[in-house]
Order: sequence, then structure tokens, then C-alpha cells
Amino acid sequence: MSDMTSRIIGLGHWVVDGLRLPWASDSSTDRLQASTRQAELEGLQFAFYARLTAIVVVSMWLFWIVPWPRDLYYGSYAFGFFLLGYIPYRIRHHPRGEMIKLGFIVLDVALVSAAILLPPPPALGTEWPVQTRLRGQEFLFVLLLLAEAALTYSPRRVLWTGASILFIWSSGVFAIYSQPDTIRFNDVAAEGALASSTVLELSFQPTFVGLTAWYTQLVATSLFTLLLTLTVWRSRRTLLRQVEAEVVRADLARYVSPDVAEALSKRGGAAFGEPATRTVAVLFADIVGFTKISETLSPDRTFALLRSFQERSSAIVFKHAGTLDKYLGDGFMATFGSLGLQPDAAGRALECAFELQQEIERWNQKRCGRGADPLSVSIGIHCGPVTVGNLGGRERIEFTVVGDVVNVACRLEELTREIGGSIVASEDCIQAAGGSEWLTRFQLSREIQLRGRQQNIVVRIAV
Repeated sequence: MSDMTSRIIGLGHWVVDGLRLPWASDSSTDRLQASTRQAELEGLQFAFYARLTAIVVVSMWLFWIVPWPRDLYYGSYAFGFFLLGYIPYRIRHHPRGEMIKLGFIVLDVALVSAAILLPPPPALGTEWPVQTRLRGQEFLFVLLLLAEAALTYSPRRVLWTGASILFIWSSGVFAIYSQPDTIRFNDVAAEGALASSTVLELSFQPTFVGLTAWYTQLVATSLFTLLLTLTVWRSRRTLLRQVEAEVVRADLARYVSPDVAEALSKRGGAAFGEPATRTVAVLFADIVGFTKISETLSPDRTFALLRSFQERSSAIVFKHAGTLDKYLGDGFMATFGSLGLQPDAAGRALECAFELQQEIERWNQKRCGRGADPLSVSIGIHCGPVTVGNLGGRERIEFTVVGDVVNVACRLEELTREIGGSIVASEDCIQAAGGSEWLTRFQLSREIQLRGRQQNIVVRIAV
């Protein structure tokens, strides 16, 4: 018996050690442990409510089949079982809550085993020999404790529960088996071979105890414990992988656009960023006259101004499912449709541009209220085919878009200073976005020749 228990506990150490993910970095370990701990606490809470349900169901069944007043005897066990679940539930946030819970698991097994193996007082029950307590199927109630442990996402609790059942139940069986009036098969068989009729007659003796049922219970409990432990272990590893993915995605999102972080976490670094040609809308935005503004500000105030602008603008870009390609000092470049097919990429870029200007107006109201100068942001947008993918060397790569569309969008943003508009969008972009429904939002139309390009381009201007 001790060998079996030690093997089960050894398997528990192997399972717990396996939960230490080798690919979890030191920076994410605390968050992984906190998320796992939270999942365990939620599982413990769910297990407590499941226990309450089981207590109610079993109590109603016992009060139905057990005559009065013997049902009060079993009702006291049910109440004790409730207390053994309620106490660790209430102190689940205690620093030593795990050890406390393991101790209460032993008490759970002992209480359920006592309810099954110990007969009621003679005044409440029938005067049947104690050996008859091993004849029924009540042992199945003990196995329910394994199911409860499995709800907590803790393989260790499942193993501990299984080991407790094997030890405590076996101790109770041997206590009954060792009673002086117990009829044992070995004692009778020592006199010689028994006929089958004699064995059948022997099995019907009230004080007879055979160990075959106990062997079956040991094997079934061990297998059930092993299978449940492996199931919970796999579920826990799946949980940890999901938490790790969220942690990695959150870390990546601090340095790249959230949609790029999402794509990286799903596809993996090796599969992400292969060159591809797509129709993409490119948006450039820049703070007008930033050099002059920063001349009157201290470095820390300049830093705070840039950070506030970037936070506001990036939130709007992400709201419209755009990718923040890069920050450009006091400006930025955003793309729409660069990560995948996005038929409404041009419309999203235009909506983003107008909403960004509205956000700048709201921000200016706050700035003017505290005596700061208002800001002006210029935006240029163009749409067309580009090549998207990773650029850079072995040490540092960047997911970006390359093509004439990028150059045109950049030139359109610069053009706003000359023609006095806040948003300049190419006719191609407006037509790709739906055409007529956008024309009313642009006051001017011009055909211009951009610096460095031979072909003219028709643009729309929003003042």
C-alpha cells in the first residue's frame, strides 16, 4: 500500500514540475502565476458550489429512503461535509490556503468514509453486522471527491485526493476485515479446497468479508486518479499557453501595433511578414510647426506633448482597424489593409483622418483652457497596390509597406502646408472608398504635380 501511495505522489511531483513552462520568460512569470492562481481560485469557487449542489441532492435522496430518525444521523454528516467545504472556501485567499485545502481534503475523505463504514447507533439503525457496510455501492460517493478536485485546475489536489482515498478507505476496510467475528475466505480455505456451492453459501454470511471488491476499488481509484490528473494537467497546460499568448501579445503591443502583435502571436515569427502585394490605404499625419512649438517648451514638456499626441492618435487608428506602421518624430504613418484583405481599407483610412481631426479639436479645447497653444495636424492619404512584409537585418526587422503609394501619401501630407488644407486625399482613395458619399466632406479639388513624380495626381482637400 505504501509503495502505491509513494508512486502516486511521485507522479504528482512529475506533473507539477511539468507545469513550469520552459518558454515562460522571467518578466512574464509573475503574470502567468497570477493568472493561474486566479483560475485555481475560480475553480475552487465553482467546486464549492458543485459541492453544495451534491449535498442538497444526496440529502434529499437520503431523507427520502432512510427512515426517521436515522436520516438525522446522515444529515449530520451532510452538514459536516458542508463545513469542510465552506471553511477552506472562505479562507481561499490565505497565503497558506493551498496547504489548508490539502488538509481539508483528508478530512473530507475521512468523513465520507466514516459515513459509509460506520453504522448508526443501535438506537437509530438496524443491528446488522458492521461487515455488511462493505456490501453496498456507497464507495462511489468517495470517488465524487476526485471529481470535485478536478474542478480546481490543480493536478496536485487530484493526486492528493486519490492518495487520501486509497489510504483512508483501505484503513477502514482493514479495520472491518480485522474484526474478530469476521469470516475470511483465507481462514475457511485453509481447511482445504472449497466447492463452488460452499463459496456461494459463504458469501451470503453477514459477517463475511472478501477482498476482491477492495482490490477492484483500489485499481479503479488508481486509474481514475491517474486519468483525472492527466486531464487536469493537460487543461492546465492549455490554460497556461493561453495566458502566455496573452502575455506575449500584451508585451508585443507595447512596441508594435496590436494587430501586428496578434498576427505574430498566432502565426509565429517564421511565418509572419512574408512579402505580399495588397491594395493598402496609407495615412501620414504630422503636427504642423512642431519645431517652433518645441522651441518654447522644456524637454520634459515636449516629451509629454508627443506622448499625449501618440496615445490619442494611435487609439483612433486602432479603432478603425488600422496598423500603426511607425512613429515619425512628431507624426506617424498608419496603414489599412496591410495585414490582410480589407475591402473597406480606403473608407477606414478616411474615417480615421476625420475622427483624428475631431480629437485634435477636443484636445485643443482642453489645451486652451489651461493656457497652452492649440495644435494643428496635417494628414495625407493615398490608396493603391503596395508590397507588405518584413524589412531589416538579422538583428532587427520591421513590418512595413513599400511602394509609390507610400511616397505619394507622404507628399500629400507635406502639401497641406502649401494649399491650406488639414486633410488631403487622392481621388483614387476617395473612389476606392465609395466616391460620391465622401465628396461632400472635401471642399476643394485640384490636379497637382508632386515633387519627384512626373505624373499629375487629382486630390481632394478638406480645410
